[in-house]
Amino acid sequence: MLAPKKIKYRKPQKGRMKGMAKGGDYVAFGTYGLKTLEPGWITSRQIEAGRISIARQIKKIGKMWIRVFPHKSITKKPAETRMGKGKGSPEYWVAVVKPGRILYEVDGVPEEIAQEAFRLCSHKLAIKTKMVSRREL
Repeated sequence: MLAPKKIKYRKPQKGRMKGMAKGGDYVAFGTYGLKTLEPGWITSRQIEAGRISIARQIKKIGKMWIRVFPHKSITKKPAETRMGKGKGSPEYWVAVVKPGRILYEVDGVPEEIAQEAFRLCSHKLAIKTKMVSRREL
């Protein structure tokens, strides 16, 4: 699982997810990318599951990039605990994504294989996504 080595604050606040992605909103490294269409949290387990599903499709002929990293810890209180007594302990890590953010990129594979890889990957994620191709500048 992905998790940061060192963080400034152990228990961050929830925050808001309004607006479009500020950065990471275009295909920078590969030929095709998987773009988010709605805001949400993507857990480190979902990122890993998506990575595995893409890697199975592109095999060794293609190259893949993961463009998101889970920097935010999500806390949870133990089951059957009364209210109060402070915030719970960190349980898992999430990446905060906004619409327009590129999650994964692939290169060196035909469009049909990339499309199938991203279709299988999108089933592992909790948000709507679509495949985009690189804009030639």
